[in-house]
This record gives sequence, C-alpha cells and structure tokens, in this order.
Amino acid sequence: MPTTDADPKVTATLRCPLCDTALDAAHPDECPKCDWVHESHPDHAASYTERDQYSLVLSVVPGLGHIYKGHLSLGVLFMAGGLVALAMVGLIATFTMGFGLLLLPLYWVAVMMHVFWLEDRRRTVAT
Repeated sequence: MPTTDADPKVTATLRCPLCDTALDAAHPDECPKCDWVHESHPDHAASYTERDQYSLVLSVVPGLGHIYKGHLSLGVLFMAGGLVALAMVGLIATFTMGFGLLLLPLYWVAVMMHVFWLEDRRRTVAT
C-alpha cells in the first residue's frame, strides 16, 4: 500500500532556538524554560539590554560585538571586511585628496547598528 507524504500521525516537535527545549503545542511561540519569545508574539517587547550596549561598544573594533553576541563567523567576516574597508578607503582617499576617509566612519556605524539590533545567541537566563 503506498504511503503519502502528508501523514497526519507524524508531527514535528518544535524546539526553542536558544535552549533546545521542546515547545508546548498550545504556545509554540514562547519557551517555558528560558523565556524566549518569537518576534511575532504579542508580548514581545523591543527592549534593549546591557549586552546590546556592550556589543555596541565592542564594535569599535568591527566584529568583536558580533563575537560577543555569539555570531563567530559573522564577527570574523566583519573583521576581515574592516581590513578590506580600511585598504579601500586608503586607496580612495589617495585619489580624492583625503575626502575618501569620510567613508570609514560609515562602515563603523553600519557595523555598530547591525550588532545592536542583532539577536543575542548567548543571552543569559535568569533562574
């Protein structure tokens, strides 16, 4: 007897993205263990924590704030991008009598804004 792909008996268990706890079927957008709440949940408040502020300060060196928040590969990418941006700005500044140096703060501000609003993978859980 052929089987169908849409078997009603098979249900996927949803897991919390932070602590990997099984989520309740009645409330799949909030975690009972670590207080994780999905962005679309009505109780989700856009509050900024001290970790967001620390990561913003660490991003004076592009990529350190991302590493602090648990995004290692993205942090390394931004560090390498910072070196490339520095080289490119130096080259552009050579041909524009130094006005190209104004582009470097734009890169820093963009990296800082990105890390400030980025989801924290290493959020501490209050017990």
